[in-house]
Amino acid sequence: MGRAEEFQELRPLLFSIAYRILGSVSEAEDAVQETWLRFEASPAEPRSARAFLSAAVTRVAIDVLRSARVRRERYVGPWFPEPLLADPYADPARAVELADSVSMAALLLLERLSPLERAVFVLREVFDFDYPEVAAAVGRSEAACRQLAARARRHMAEGRPRFDADRREREALASRFFDALREGDVAGLRDLLAADVSLAGDGGGKAPQLARELAGADRVARLLGSVYPRMARADVSFDRHEVNGQPGAIFRDRGGRVLHTLALDVVDGRIQAIRVVINPDKLGHVGPVADAWAVDHEVRHARR
Repeated sequence: MGRAEEFQELRPLLFSIAYRILGSVSEAEDAVQETWLRFEASPAEPRSARAFLSAAVTRVAIDVLRSARVRRERYVGPWFPEPLLADPYADPARAVELADSVSMAALLLLERLSPLERAVFVLREVFDFDYPEVAAAVGRSEAACRQLAARARRHMAEGRPRFDADRREREALASRFFDALREGDVAGLRDLLAADVSLAGDGGGKAPQLARELAGADRVARLLGSVYPRMARADVSFDRHEVNGQPGAIFRDRGGRVLHTLALDVVDGRIQAIRVVINPDKLGHVGPVADAWAVDHEVRHARR
């Protein structure tokens, strides 16, 4: 098998590693492309293409993350990962675990880690690399990697939600949520929300968004129950779609352009968090992007 064929075979794994480290589809794709260039230019034949490529994409992602963290500190409003509609790395035996590791909640927890801790956690805890492989990838000793992994596990365990394991029950609850949303059924929405549910949007200062995170079942239900009927009158529609391994939807304007994505965290039979990504810079990989300001104007006009 030639290098190009080996690379293509491993590309899903490389993207999945890079995305979990970076939380960005576009940056992950760029990291994978840079990894190919390094692989193609390497004069020696690596003993293991998987080890070489995994180490290379990890190092590229760490470098990108270090510079990205400075930009994220100046980000306007809440920062959420770029929505991922499908994880290309498929392992049926670990499907639930992999889906949870790419959830918005897990990726936001990973943001609390240092770039090295994040890379070590992703390689070791998500993709089950052994410590010699992890050490080679991040350029640290095995002992140092064990310490980094232990610190990362502690940080992640402190805040990581326990998603409902039964995917069918989770999808059934999500179906009820989107039915109630479509109907503007405030009472129906309230029944599905956890008492301390949160609703937040990522517009990055480039699209309309909530002034601040909204919390509490009654407040969130009343807002959602009043807003979507007005959106529907402005010809906004939505398609159910898994977002970052969790139930969600893609909202579109009357021309079918992407307005925003919405992802649900379902915990203990209730919706715990609702996260909306409306920053147009984060939606280009989903499809042609709508003019969110124009749609917002139409929605506000539809109120009258």
